Amino acid sequence: MTTLTRQDLNFGQVVADVLSEFLEVAVHLILYVREVYPIGIFQKRKKYNVPVQMSCHPELNQYIQDTLHCVKPLLEKVRSYQGPGQKYCKCFLCSNSESLLSHVEQLLRAFILKISVCDAVLDNNPPGCTFTVLVHTREAATRNMEKIQVIKDFPWILADEQDVHMHDPRLIPLKTMTSDILKMQLYVEERAHKGT
Repeated sequence: MTTLTRQDLNFGQVVADVLSEFLEVAVHLILYVREVYPIGIFQKRKKYNVPVQMSCHPELNQYIQDTLHCVKPLLEKVRSYQGPGQKYCKCFLCSNSESLLSHVEQLLRAFILKISVCDAVLDNNPPGCTFTVLVHTREAATRNMEKIQVIKDFPWILADEQDVHMHDPRLIPLKTMTSDILKMQLYVEERAHKGT
């Protein structure tokens, strides 16, 4: 068996691939747990050695995939997913560690399990809620995303101020993890009053 070293891989690309896959699973699971879509469009699958629910709706899946394809170049910076009246934030900081990503599955499994039970500490969603993917970037990063969106024909737009900042939010920490490969925090920023 051949052991790969960091020099054998484009480490940044590997990290972006792993995190993109994780974010895809996380978004599907959040949509399922928070009942943003009917549970009938989700199928049980196994990821990180735990059962997860993934959408089988082609248009929703394509939207999530297109979004993550455009976000992939930014994955070494701060990201967040905004749900109905909530923000699910994930912060990634990659170190210069020589460790490969062999144990990342164990690290990410804990986040997936926490998302699976987060509904117990969150308020119910209002009827007819929707979701939006909100990405915080710097101006230079926005230009890179614009290049990708032209290629994919998937337009990003500047968010309205009321979509970015919640009035009187409630911060709910869900999980923090630190390893020599990455550091990550998962929390929900929930509106005090979701109808507003």
